[in-house]
Amino acid sequence: MDDNDFGDFGSDPYEFANVIGDGDQPVYPGCRKYTKLSALVKLYNLKAKHGMSDVCFTELLILQGDLLPEGNTIPTSMYEAKKTLCALGLSYEKMHACPNDCILYRKEYEDSTNCPTCGISRWKQGKDSILKEGVPAKVVWYFPPIPRFKRMFQSHETAKSLTWHAARKSIDGQMSHPADSPSWKLLDDKWPEFGNEPRNLRLALSSDGFNPHSSLSRRYSCWPVILVTYNLPPWLCMKRKFKMLTLLISGPKQPGNDIDVYLEPLIDDLKSLWVGIRGVYDAHNGEYFTLRAALMWTINDFPAYGNLSGCVVKGYKACPICGDDTPSHKLKNGHKICYIGHRKWLPINHPYRRQRAAFNGKPEYGIPPEPLTGEEVLHMVENGDRVCWKKKSIFFDLEYWKYLPVRHALDVMHIEKNVCDSIIGTLLEIPGKNKDGIAARLDLLNMGVKTDLQPQYGGRRTRLPPGPWNLSRAEKREVCNSFYGMKVPEGYSSNIKNLVSLQDSRLLGLKSHDCHTLMQQLLPVAIRSVLEKPARYAITRLCFFFNAICAKTVDVSKLDKLEEDVVVTLCLLEKYFPPSFFDIMVHLVVHLVREVRLCGPVYFRWMYPFERYMKVLKGYVQNRTRPEGCIAERYIAEEAVEFCTQHLSDVSTVGVPSSQKMGVSKPLSGCTNTEEVLPYIEQHMIHIKTAYPKFRKRTKWLQDKHNSTFIQWLRFKVQSELEEDNNGVPENLRWLAAGPNMAVPLYRSYLIKGIKFNIKAQDDVRTTQNSGVYLLAQTMQVASAKDKNPILSNMGFYGVIQEIWDLDYQKFTIPVFRCDWIDSSGLVVDELGFTLVDLSKIGHRNDQFVLASQVKQIFFVDDPMHRGWSVVLSMPNREYNDVIGDEVLGDVIIECEPFTRGMPNVDTFDELVGELGGQNIRDGCEDIWIE
Repeated sequence: MDDNDFGDFGSDPYEFANVIGDGDQPVYPGCRKYTKLSALVKLYNLKAKHGMSDVCFTELLILQGDLLPEGNTIPTSMYEAKKTLCALGLSYEKMHACPNDCILYRKEYEDSTNCPTCGISRWKQGKDSILKEGVPAKVVWYFPPIPRFKRMFQSHETAKSLTWHAARKSIDGQMSHPADSPSWKLLDDKWPEFGNEPRNLRLALSSDGFNPHSSLSRRYSCWPVILVTYNLPPWLCMKRKFKMLTLLISGPKQPGNDIDVYLEPLIDDLKSLWVGIRGVYDAHNGEYFTLRAALMWTINDFPAYGNLSGCVVKGYKACPICGDDTPSHKLKNGHKICYIGHRKWLPINHPYRRQRAAFNGKPEYGIPPEPLTGEEVLHMVENGDRVCWKKKSIFFDLEYWKYLPVRHALDVMHIEKNVCDSIIGTLLEIPGKNKDGIAARLDLLNMGVKTDLQPQYGGRRTRLPPGPWNLSRAEKREVCNSFYGMKVPEGYSSNIKNLVSLQDSRLLGLKSHDCHTLMQQLLPVAIRSVLEKPARYAITRLCFFFNAICAKTVDVSKLDKLEEDVVVTLCLLEKYFPPSFFDIMVHLVVHLVREVRLCGPVYFRWMYPFERYMKVLKGYVQNRTRPEGCIAERYIAEEAVEFCTQHLSDVSTVGVPSSQKMGVSKPLSGCTNTEEVLPYIEQHMIHIKTAYPKFRKRTKWLQDKHNSTFIQWLRFKVQSELEEDNNGVPENLRWLAAGPNMAVPLYRSYLIKGIKFNIKAQDDVRTTQNSGVYLLAQTMQVASAKDKNPILSNMGFYGVIQEIWDLDYQKFTIPVFRCDWIDSSGLVVDELGFTLVDLSKIGHRNDQFVLASQVKQIFFVDDPMHRGWSVVLSMPNREYNDVIGDEVLGDVIIECEPFTRGMPNVDTFDELVGELGGQNIRDGCEDIWIE
């Protein structure tokens, strides 16, 4: 290791010099494989991987020292090991804070002993009511980002990745990264000197509270503030390695609207980064430059959105996009605000605008509100507008903040979860999540709409007529049985079966990702045979919208149509669901397309990666009385190990397991080599046409002849070429032509590109389904049995893996699947775009084998509408990228393929206008009785 690799670290130069020497010092005399530092890093990785306690790790170090020869340099304790590693790490600052969140004791308050705002003491008060001078009442842990950004550029590979956005080729009309978005380009256009330097950083900030204790009964909220860098490619920027912890606000209570107090040091550094930090070394280009950075937006759940932005997130003006024009209505009986009135987003001549009884009893002539710009918001808060805004956000101290089109991003993860909970809770009448009830029906009566659904009082019980959103008892059982019988691929979601209570006909314990999988694919299937068509289509359209909005690549030309579709969908929901259903989360759906248009793909702006990272931080806590201290110490120790991995060979990163796909690199190598056979396929077709001139125009005969004779012809062809001098036949082609070993091993499971495939027999005894495959192949399609000139076109085939063969060609292996392929007579696509298959109709028995590399994984779910048929669902795409040469860093980008390219048509459902209301009571459904 070179001293220049480390930059400026630590305050003790002698201690740091010793650590540099450890990089070349063998772990024991004569050892050539490990140095003291590399051995320590590997051992620390082992500790992190298996959650080893400090005591256990100390005992392991002592044992290692005893096992190795005398003179070894293994540390003898956890303390000594941590001291060695932390010498390479970056420091943090402990700032004292007022327990009432008034001030930080910094700058002019650095020497104060009492808060100038509330007068409370700076020092902690003991149980005996005596102040413990020198012991702060509250501490904030600050991890300065500037030296950490410098360190990123001191790594050759990371510095190269930080300019990826400028070197890549973008596709017109497609957004696959924030660099393609108008928000990114606005910074380039308004401040050209900033945009012309590709090394200038674009950042996003996320903050949320979590309970660091294992016992959730203890109320405690610890708030980390995390930065991510969008300069990195998609497969890196949201990785744990590149999430930067900048602030750790200690509990036990959350900071709420006073979070700005704790953000002051970070904002000061962001101001400095906007002006520029001189003398930053770029290891990739080998030069010094001036580093600048800009914060593009914040990412939070909706309550934290209000804390950081300063806007009101409840009440009449709860929508931060609509502001004063938020479409809200007070439900007197439900004692809540509902957010209906989405018809104003429809075109002026849309028939829904004239319908009254189906909506709120009035025609709609309004227009959608214009989103407030940052300059308008700043003007409002500076002039004392406290209707929609509680404070002036500290982010407005940043020079560029008021010009950004989206300053605080709506979190699709929590919006999708809350909408899913409302739908499932209302359909299955789950207590606490059901939006229907006596109060909801009385509110309909007060509004003068759907009056036939009003409660009917009599005796001890109250009767509620079934509305369009209500399911019968049989339908509830059918929905729950559909979920209960679903077997999904490994890694797709949690076991859906465990979330279903058949006894109560409910879904319980849904987590955010469970709701994501339901809304993306599973819910539209489960409700296929229940509800009346209009209400069912409204829910299905909403699911299709979330499926489309979560695409990893955004087609800009389709966003206008998508926005029109979601507005119609929300209007349909207003027609067929009670007003109490429309909380603020449902309303925010109307603004999601706008943010995609301005900011790019959703998966760069949702909370999933940050929620996972908070789970990592929670795992750092070993001492429950000092959770923030544990997190801070573990974080800087991990930073040190991460730094070592960049300069020590054969050392893996902390907490990031090696990719599963590494184990299948050898079998996959053979698959790519089949491309060398393609020229010979063309030669063989020419050979057949020459040998059989009478049949040269009969495409089907030529293809059948090619299939039956190609292998033998290829063997003789390659052998004849090998007899020539300088033949140039690739070595892999020689082995392919010779044929595989006749002893073929069979497997029950096989891992390819991180995706696990099973044979059908294996799936039958497991709770997951990994045997479904889909193949898109060019095939001959005939009009009839007498058609001698079929047309070549792409055709999809659906199958189930029966056997997995691993063909051995001596130098490489090629995995192939023997599948039962569904006959074309057992394949149907319905009006919603669902592909239905009859798994009992097997065809193509003469062509059962397929290369494992050519198929995509799918799974089958029993169709509740057509018994004996199954709905085909796609496994989310998992794309591993290895652009920078570090396979461990390859991330997984997940996207569920859409069922159909468009929304279900709803234009023919009804044409009611004016005062006509129609019947709202659902036929064939039991009444609801409430004690």
